Amino acid sequence: MTLETLAKDIAASAKADVDAILKEAKAEAKQIINDAETKASGITDEANSRAEREASQISREVVASARQANQKAILIAKREAMDSTYAEIKEKLADPGFKGRASMLKSLMSKANKLASADFVIRPVEVDKKALSDLKGKRKVGESVEGLGGFILEAADSSVSYDMRFDTLLDSTWANSLSEVNKILFE
Repeated sequence: MTLETLAKDIAASAKADVDAILKEAKAEAKQIINDAETKASGITDEANSRAEREASQISREVVASARQANQKAILIAKREAMDSTYAEIKEKLADPGFKGRASMLKSLMSKANKLASADFVIRPVEVDKKALSDLKGKRKVGESVEGLGGFILEAADSSVSYDMRFDTLLDSTWANSLSEVNKILFE
């Protein structure tokens, strides 16, 4: 299971939650608009032409305010869904039993083999230390680093390093795919 597949699975789950939140926010906004229109209609019936103009103005302001409140509620719901999706992905990546973990580590190590020579040191995230010890080849395994998984590949003199931790890769992928994630969840 790749990070992309995991993201799509989580996005589909989050989409259902978002749809329910959006439906509720739209229904509430519709009720607010209906109430505002009813109020404006009552004022218009009782007033002369000047009162009619004032009622019309009040109606437009109330409707605009209701729409603005609805838009704000929708934006907040979308932000919460995005944050929740991101948190779920991080949680799954941090799980030592994550099914795609071994293949991701192999893929990262293959990339590391292309990027750097064998004298680079592998600084693993503790949860992946054993698996990376098996994949290290001629490289040494150094001190552990903080993270959800993966490793940092560092030159022996510490002059160059490649951050291949899941956290860094997720942050980069998330930033690059934000508009796509937004489309999946909200369109």
